[in-house]
Amino acid sequence: MDLEVGAIVAGKVTGITKFGAFVTIAPGKAGLVHISEIAGTYVNDVREHLTEGQEVMVKIIGVDQSGRMNLSIKAASAPKKDDTRVYPQPKQAATAAEPSFEDKLKRFMQDSDSKISGLKQYSDKKGARRRDR
Repeated sequence: MDLEVGAIVAGKVTGITKFGAFVTIAPGKAGLVHISEIAGTYVNDVREHLTEGQEVMVKIIGVDQSGRMNLSIKAASAPKKDDTRVYPQPKQAATAAEPSFEDKLKRFMQDSDSKISGLKQYSDKKGARRRDR
């Protein structure tokens, strides 16, 4: 049996804790499935998803220096993606319906400047009236 990182193997849940589950994958070889690696959704209680003695498929996602294995049920059940990578397409030129960020920023700055100048004129007029009294 090939027990290296990336291998998907069958295992049996031998213990459940509040932070995950221990799974035996071979005689004398066990690992931990952390609570975040149990399901693709939020897991509040491990016992809602797993029971002791349950057979599960796990993926070996890591082995630390002391030989402890980190396992994942989520990664083992995830659909496999092909090796071709998909890169995001470059954005098309901004259309007239959607102005670019720079255009929006320029418009904001113009509006802001006109409001500030209007406030300054108002405060200057108000200050001049007070001085005349």
